[in-house]
Amino acid sequence: MTGTPFAHLHCHSEYSMLDGASRIRDLISFAKDQNMPGLALTDHGVMYGSVRFYQEAKKAGIKPILGCEVYVTADRHDRSRAKYYHLTLLARTPEGYKNLMKLSTCGFLEGFYYKPRVDMEMLKKHGKGIICLSGCLSAEVPTRILEGRMDEARKLLLEYTEIFDAVFLELQDHGIPEQRRVNEGLLKLHKDTGLDLVATNDSHYTARSDAKMHDVLLCIGTGKFYNDPNRMKFAGEEFYVKPAEEMARIFPDHPEALENTLKVVDLVEDVGIELGKTRLPNFPKPQGYTADDYLRERCEEGLRNRYGTRASSRRCERDSTSSFRPSRRWDSRITSSSCGTS
Repeated sequence: MTGTPFAHLHCHSEYSMLDGASRIRDLISFAKDQNMPGLALTDHGVMYGSVRFYQEAKKAGIKPILGCEVYVTADRHDRSRAKYYHLTLLARTPEGYKNLMKLSTCGFLEGFYYKPRVDMEMLKKHGKGIICLSGCLSAEVPTRILEGRMDEARKLLLEYTEIFDAVFLELQDHGIPEQRRVNEGLLKLHKDTGLDLVATNDSHYTARSDAKMHDVLLCIGTGKFYNDPNRMKFAGEEFYVKPAEEMARIFPDHPEALENTLKVVDLVEDVGIELGKTRLPNFPKPQGYTADDYLRERCEEGLRNRYGTRASSRRCERDSTSSFRPSRRWDSRITSSSCGTS
């Protein structure tokens, strides 16, 4: 490790589609060069990069911290342009990793509207085994601080403590005035709640020199021309993976916020991703049924529900019978396999 104790806990990779520009191998290489004991991957709403990140980090001798920056809205079923907020989540245990996958999946299957969104209901249901960081400027706690609604920010943080295994207040400074105001509010909340501080850098590219390339990537993602003065831009060129010494210079008055990143690394267990093994789902069937019989019964029930009396027509009966012919071969394969009860 370098002279400054620190590990990055908020990193976006190329799997943050058209927003992150860091390649996983470059993130791992940087962490290895810095002798960091761990590194987190927190892509926007997705966990596409988790397996590759896990493999590469383990190979490099770095503890992989699998995370996700989720989008949180009031009601995931609301298909209006309702406000959503970012929230940084890290898997602390194998159960936490599974819960993060459930949250990401739920965001797409139940809450997708421009973004894969979850809500407090889903966080409460799948919060176990997860560490929560209070988030970037687009998160709800910083938003409430900027609005001057400190009581609501405090209340939200206390709610997080009931949902997640641990909660940390996330200090960031990319040279944006609003972030410094948020940091002042977080320091007050730290005194009020006793929640620990952590320093992060919201990295979207690997080196400062990649800032222009990342800006072009944003143009592609938003469908805008580079010379459009009204297009979305990042404020400055500070969203890169910074060395530990540089992070120490940014937060000279709060060395504990850097040290606490290692506390988070220590809290995280190996999530134990098992690779190279085929896992088939086990669908329980009622006693006295073969897999074929039960599948056929459920399909015929579905036909009746969907098509009513037409489902009993000779054509439907003929088509359904022919559809089941290959299934006997698969029945023998499935029942003879050692699939778990996942």
